[in-house]
Amino acid sequence: MAIVGQILFALVAIAAIGFFAWKVGRIRSNILLGKDVEINDRKAERWKKMALVAMGQKKMFKRPIPALLHLAVYLGFIIINIEILEIILDGLLGSHRLLFPLLGGIYPVFISFLEFLALGVLVSCIIFLIRRYGLAIKRFHAREMTAWPRLDATIILISEILLMVFFLTMNGADLTLQRHGVTGYTQTGLFFFSQALMPLLDGLPTGQLIFLERFCWWAHIIGIFAFLCYVPFSKHFHIFISFPNTYYSRLEPQGKMKNMPEIAKEVQLMMNPEAGADAPAPDDHPAFGAKDISQLNWKHLMDAYSCTECGRCTDVCPANITGKKLSPRKIMMDTRDRTEEVGIARNKGIKPGEDGKTLLHDYITQEELLACTNCQACVEACPVSIDPLSIITELRRSLIMEEAKSPNEWNIMFGNIENNGAPWAFPQSDRLKWSEGVMKE
Repeated sequence: MAIVGQILFALVAIAAIGFFAWKVGRIRSNILLGKDVEINDRKAERWKKMALVAMGQKKMFKRPIPALLHLAVYLGFIIINIEILEIILDGLLGSHRLLFPLLGGIYPVFISFLEFLALGVLVSCIIFLIRRYGLAIKRFHAREMTAWPRLDATIILISEILLMVFFLTMNGADLTLQRHGVTGYTQTGLFFFSQALMPLLDGLPTGQLIFLERFCWWAHIIGIFAFLCYVPFSKHFHIFISFPNTYYSRLEPQGKMKNMPEIAKEVQLMMNPEAGADAPAPDDHPAFGAKDISQLNWKHLMDAYSCTECGRCTDVCPANITGKKLSPRKIMMDTRDRTEEVGIARNKGIKPGEDGKTLLHDYITQEELLACTNCQACVEACPVSIDPLSIITELRRSLIMEEAKSPNEWNIMFGNIENNGAPWAFPQSDRLKWSEGVMKE
């Protein structure tokens, strides 16, 4: 490769990697808009969970066929990066097939293995496209799957198909040039899948073959750099952030709810007023729950950026199934969109909360929050351990305790719990009256 090509390649690589790093930094600062929370306990258990759920795809295999297709794309994406390393080094050094002298006879076996993965990615993405647009799968066509989420998924699938086509065609043209003995094309031996393209390419003149090989080489690596820049703007960012998100995910039993310290303190004072007689008065009224992203914590916001928009949470939500407005997937998408909006406003000098909008009401409505049954189905279904219920709970606490917007039926239940120790309108002294006749018999 001429020195001009090497310089051009280096500039493109630096620009793409630099842009990716800049955008990831912005996302990190957006996540830190949330309140601080300390999560550093039970590290061995956290590493094990990340290995099983994020790396091992454990929860994906509840649905075996999509899981196998997703595994093919996942492994292909991870392992083919080894070939990308060779391409980058070739681009910077002006070499061709740099790893061949190091691997010798193993090299064609190695490239054939990568081609096997590439073919798996190609076939899986085509099937995913057919499933998304050819089959009436409800979760792909929910109301929150508007123009951009659908376009995003399509861009990702088509990009991966094109990248694999360029990769296999590049190898096929390379093998044909090797057969013709063209200078600069090392005799590596045949690759298992791309050799099938040789009969189609064998009749092309040498100049056209070199152009095709070079075009696919540049298209493949430029496509990868472009994809790298696109990923932080896409739901596909989960391929990076799902690992830390799983590591920091909840380890306690899912049904266990955390007390609110502010409320617990009030109850303790109510039960024992003398304990707080000497306590100083608080400076500010504590906020109950969360109304906007700055009142959620950073793990909530990391959850939002980890969402793959697969819709498995909404698919099992009993409220959604029975026709109610709640969709846990939309809760996560709204939280991410609001975080992005606040992050952009912050970069313009507008502090969180000063833009006149809030996550509660402007993005997520009262009707959605009240429809949740706290059943935990969405949490259990998520393949990367996202917890939509935790955000719903925080927003609902704000709605009820700050704005007093709870349904009258709930207010009656709250009163019964406070007065009778149970949701029902019967005093504790009458609780066993139903059994009096039974006991006599």
